[in-house]
Amino acid sequence: MYNFDFEKPSTIADAVAALGDDEAQALGGGQTLIPTLKQRLASPSKLVSLKGIGEMQGICIADDGAVCIGGASCHADVAGSSDVFAGLAGLAGGIGDPAVRARGTIGGSLANNDPAACYPAAALGCGATIITNNRAIVADDYFEGMFATALEEGEIVTEVRFPVPEASNYQKFEQPASRFALVGVFVAKYADGVRVAVTGASEEGVFRWAEAEAALSANFSAEAIADLKLDSDGMIADLHGTSEYRAHLVGVLTRRAVAAAA
Repeated sequence: MYNFDFEKPSTIADAVAALGDDEAQALGGGQTLIPTLKQRLASPSKLVSLKGIGEMQGICIADDGAVCIGGASCHADVAGSSDVFAGLAGLAGGIGDPAVRARGTIGGSLANNDPAACYPAAALGCGATIITNNRAIVADDYFEGMFATALEEGEIVTEVRFPVPEASNYQKFEQPASRFALVGVFVAKYADGVRVAVTGASEEGVFRWAEAEAALSANFSAEAIADLKLDSDGMIADLHGTSEYRAHLVGVLTRRAVAAAA
């Protein structure tokens, strides 16, 4: 490690002010940032911790029925909350290990947008709204590629609002060492249609599988997508699996998610 300044503001306004300094960086649970600092892949002059901001913690149900989760809420809180619907709670409960779930935050995960992270699939699959200190961003406009989001400099994810689906499920094929998703699929059924979001598979990060959504909106059953095949072009290929293997897994996990949700 190296020397840096550390601030732990108690309000969102104070955090935004602290992040206005040159080379300051927000710190959520630190599950990605701290290892990055240790490897000297990043070297901010100041870390601004968001964990002590009460405005960014807690889970509640909004007047419109949406599940509202503070950006500084950790994975364990999401997994254990009675206000969180089963598909999202199950996803949170399967992230990493107990130590990771006790520290990592939903806001940090969405701000980092790791291409193999789980929460981006839930946010995109549910059509969630990401609330920042400046604005509200719908999930379809928020994710812009691998590690890329619509967040601007100094913008903080303060809350995430999930419309509650009629049925939902997340299926993940884990990379055994990291426990990240080699491929993960979140399926959410709403009155106006079905959304299917895939993480871990694409070189462009999380994405929606439109063909599966159309088929499942007409018939919400695993049989409706039994013959669908995802094109492997643009899928990640590495030592853990070929692009064709990942494309195949997307189909397998989508069918499993639909069967579990139904």
